Amino acid sequence: MREIVLDAYAKINLALDVIGKRNDGYHELRMIMQQVNLKDKITIKERKKDIVIKCDNPLVPTDESNLVYKAYEILKNKFNIDKGIYIEIEKNIPVAAGLAGGSSNAAAVLKGLNKIWNLNLTDKELMDIAVNIGADVPYCIMGKTALAEGIGERLTKLPSFSDKLILLTKPNIEVSTAYVYKNLNFKEIDKRPDVFSIIEAMNNNDLNFVANNMINVLENVTTKEYSIINEIKQTMVKYNALGSLMSGSGPTVFGIFDNEKDIKECRDKLKEKFKEVFIAKTL
Repeated sequence: MREIVLDAYAKINLALDVIGKRNDGYHELRMIMQQVNLKDKITIKERKKDIVIKCDNPLVPTDESNLVYKAYEILKNKFNIDKGIYIEIEKNIPVAAGLAGGSSNAAAVLKGLNKIWNLNLTDKELMDIAVNIGADVPYCIMGKTALAEGIGERLTKLPSFSDKLILLTKPNIEVSTAYVYKNLNFKEIDKRPDVFSIIEAMNNNDLNFVANNMINVLENVTTKEYSIINEIKQTMVKYNALGSLMSGSGPTVFGIFDNEKDIKECRDKLKEKFKEVFIAKTL
């Protein structure tokens, strides 16, 4: 029986703008996506039939609601595969955190099954399939740094923005993505990210400009409901973060730092109040 082990990386949004609402109910987005080295480990083994999902975090569903189940089903049906699969998820990325943990897991399973089943699909072909699983899954196949448009499926690879120090903090709250988008009031958006200026600064390795100009318009909704998000941002800035932002629809907050001393002091301070605090680096 063949076995494959893959890393599934978390992502943050260095900018997130909602351009408008589409006729199909989805929102038109423009985002800068960035992977960080906080990762889950995905082990995939062949079995004779059916799918079995195991995870060391009880918050992760192991039934058909897990995106890895959907990844298995979609490939199995598309290519008439009559084999089963065992998937083990070692979870390090916080759950329901705005870090694309579930999407990243699904992307890893698509890549793994592509190898185990000898499908020989290109990344582009996998990304075309992935959009049917979730909006972030195609990006998680591409990885690294990217401009995402449309619902997140139109991707443009950007030059590397690796090795930047990132502090991630997830407060112990649950945020519904559907709720955030439903309650986004376009008239209340007073600041939007200048995405293309940020990309130019990233190309020039101007960390200060990037950190000072990061904007996530979804914060307008989430911070109204949860003041803790602004508290974390303020703590990070107090401990010399160059900038701090909520990732995705939340609730995880990240800060960009330019030295180890400050990031470690900030981590220790936030650890006094929050369980899920991680130092990471951009990939």
